[in-house]
Amino acid sequence: MDWSDWFTWFDARDATVAREVLQRGIAAIFLLAFVSTLNQFRPLLGEHGLLPVPDLLRAVDDAERRRRERIVREGGRPPRFGRTRRLGYLGPTIFRRWGYTDARLVAVCAVGILLAASVVAGLPQLGPPWVPLVAFLAMWGLYLSIVSVGQTFYGFGWEMLLCEAGFLVAFLGSRSVPPPLPILALTWWLVFRLEFGAGMIKLRGDRAWRDLTALYYHHETQPMPGPLSRQAHLLPKWFHRLEVVGNHTAQLVVPFLLFAPQPVRSIAAAVIIGTQLWLVVTGNFAWLNWITIVLAFGAVGDGVLGWLLPWLPIEAIGAPPDATSPPWWVALVLLVTVLLAWLGRRPLRNLFSRRQLMNASFDRYLLANAYGAFGSVTRQRVEVIVEGTSDDPLRPGARWRAYGFKGKPGDPRRIPRQFAPYHLRLDWLMWFLPLGRIEEDWFLRLLERLLEADPATLKLLARDPFDGERPTAVRARTELYRFSTRAEHRSSGEVWIRQPLGVAIPPISMGEPERR
Repeated sequence: MDWSDWFTWFDARDATVAREVLQRGIAAIFLLAFVSTLNQFRPLLGEHGLLPVPDLLRAVDDAERRRRERIVREGGRPPRFGRTRRLGYLGPTIFRRWGYTDARLVAVCAVGILLAASVVAGLPQLGPPWVPLVAFLAMWGLYLSIVSVGQTFYGFGWEMLLCEAGFLVAFLGSRSVPPPLPILALTWWLVFRLEFGAGMIKLRGDRAWRDLTALYYHHETQPMPGPLSRQAHLLPKWFHRLEVVGNHTAQLVVPFLLFAPQPVRSIAAAVIIGTQLWLVVTGNFAWLNWITIVLAFGAVGDGVLGWLLPWLPIEAIGAPPDATSPPWWVALVLLVTVLLAWLGRRPLRNLFSRRQLMNASFDRYLLANAYGAFGSVTRQRVEVIVEGTSDDPLRPGARWRAYGFKGKPGDPRRIPRQFAPYHLRLDWLMWFLPLGRIEEDWFLRLLERLLEADPATLKLLARDPFDGERPTAVRARTELYRFSTRAEHRSSGEVWIRQPLGVAIPPISMGEPERR
């Protein structure tokens, strides 16, 4: 008996297309993430950004030095630098060892883009299984380095989801070996945690999810509406209740079917993909929906696809019929499977905890995470409007002009644009401002950059009312926004109806002391 006969269960020969979609799809999202970082990281977090990474690294060094000195004073053995417990929001990063510069950030993004593009083109998949493994682990490590220093601008659930998914699909191998079943099963488990965790956080959170009224508000108050969000919001309330029922079914029932035999598993994946496509149509959730679609496709079998799409050349992209996984590859995959299963014990407990965490990581390498979204639903939409003036800000007749953001609602006549899966990080954080403390450090620095007419910062916006010139003062107001009814839209042409609330941050001029 050949040794491979003992591991016939290891090779999932019915997952050829699933592996292609998983590898190329996750690589495409990595590509998008690195491009997004290349375009936005420097004005947000670079050497002269709103929350500069060098300042963060110095703060971490100072904290470690103080801790080291305290241990020495207390008579303990001083820890080696780099091995002490760091600030909670700083994970593993190459910028910790080599230091951060904008040039190094560009180099990291360039390497990530090239690696991701090669996988999307299918080049590493043509070699032995270690080639795509190295490509994905490199992308994972580079992006983890970015997320670890990204602070609030990278504090979104889909950042850690991309890291976890990127590490996982690294072990799917190449076309020289059949897809490994243990890794595919872990992708189903990841989708289960993603969907079931989101469903449970809703049931445990806002009453609106339990009485089926959440979608009365969500399409209007979501962080960044899309072109069809208003039409979705204006649908009858009975349809919104059906949406909530469909959401609960897709997130709380269907994920269990991912572990059923085919074709039930493929049907469950289709339901999840369908609900995610509805979210794509009605919102702008960066790459969250798209990465969920890609991961859910990992449960679709070749037999089902062959029945639906008989013209699909499945045999041409799969491993040779007589190909088997070499012993070293089987051992490596099983070792990683055991590691990830062990790390997954805490996310599993979290799913059934009364104090369920949402979008939290249980390890520093973002390999075992808890997901979820919209545990509470905002009933009203409050927008922060940033304005500047070239006049004396204390004069009653001063003319204030609003800065335009790319995705955030502003002009009441402008139909929201579709940006997802691209992530507009500044626009997303602007949505969170009215929900917490508006005088966030990054927002006050944003106002300072606008006073300086900083070109890099202005590129993050859609419209500069001063055409690159410096205003004499800037301020922030709040307004209540709601979608116009069909009758209001016919009469005025406005997409949004606005109601002024007040001045959140009074006029700030150059040379004034910072608010902290």
